[in-house]
Amino acid sequence: MEINQIISSPIFIAFFIGLFSSLHCVSMCGSIIGTLSYSLKPEIRKDKSIMIRFIFSYNFGRIFSYMLAGFIIGLIESVLTFPLGAEHGHRVLQIISALIITGAGFYIAGWFPSFAYIEKTGSYFWKTIEPYGRKLIPVASLKQAFLFGMVWGWIPCGLVYTALALAATSGDITISSLTMLTFGLGTLPAVMGTGMVSSFITRLSGLKTTKQIIGMLLVLVAIFSV
Repeated sequence: MEINQIISSPIFIAFFIGLFSSLHCVSMCGSIIGTLSYSLKPEIRKDKSIMIRFIFSYNFGRIFSYMLAGFIIGLIESVLTFPLGAEHGHRVLQIISALIITGAGFYIAGWFPSFAYIEKTGSYFWKTIEPYGRKLIPVASLKQAFLFGMVWGWIPCGLVYTALALAATSGDITISSLTMLTFGLGTLPAVMGTGMVSSFITRLSGLKTTKQIIGMLLVLVAIFSV
């Protein structure tokens, strides 16, 4: 595969969307990890090696939900593009995806606050499943942590929807699932690091310049995607 094909691959682009957007979302994700952490037994919280396994389990559950969403969006994409034909339908989705990613970039940079309204598209589904997540608290096992992450992986987030828009352009159910997997992996450094370097990450994510740089990088990603 040529370099330009790799760079324009949804799987490659999704990783950087996750990496860039994770600083923007660190406050929300950090609060969820905080909820998970404080729900654990004191003896677990005191043992860092055990604690890290619970945080990993939570994140694996979250990323699994992203992959499931990618699989679903891949199925939907195959149905929606059928009337237009594979080539034309795929191109239309690429353009729509690029527009959404551009909107997300401007949103992170602070230039397009209305983009936040896209999160409302998943609010009804979230209200249905969110109570199941609360029933898992207090988290007492790694399995519960995984299930907790699966539920919270569906929390309404415009940047997750941005990655889904990109996944929809893949034209293949497997690739759309892998696209969401790499997006989730891209969010891991900031989310996993929240507990260890929380003050530094919080300060970094709060800087206007940081947000503008990340926003413009996302706009460049949108250009590469088409």
